Amino acid sequence: MADQCFGPTLTLNADGIKKNLNAYRNALVASNAEECASLYASDGVIMAQNFVTVVGRDAIKKWYSNCFANIALSVSFDIKEAIVVSEEYGFARTTSAGTQKINKTGETSKEANQELFVMKKVEDQWKIARYCFCTTNPPKYA
Repeated sequence: MADQCFGPTLTLNADGIKKNLNAYRNALVASNAEECASLYASDGVIMAQNFVTVVGRDAIKKWYSNCFANIALSVSFDIKEAIVVSEEYGFARTTSAGTQKINKTGETSKEANQELFVMKKVEDQWKIARYCFCTTNPPKYA
């Protein structure tokens, strides 16, 4: 019955969204800026805590290249929900946890975030259209 709200052709299967997010996690751990950027829509947006908004795949690739020049991540993702809302859009809410290593010093610290992904279907593939994340680590002064 709920499927009828979206019309007879909508597939509510979110496996493609989950596949993209798992590929994204693997690209992060591999420090692969090219692969990270390829998982975004051409007009994708990153809204990261403490950073300016990054718009467009070229800027996104540069942003990840800069990140990976400074840090290496070892994280796992927990996909809390992945929901298709139309033929073209869906969203996912995730958490991630692991470690971050500063490349210059080798110093490691705990990494933990909560993330919201708006997904867009592009040429029959789910891509990241908007990505927003913030840390769940307590402030150092707490």
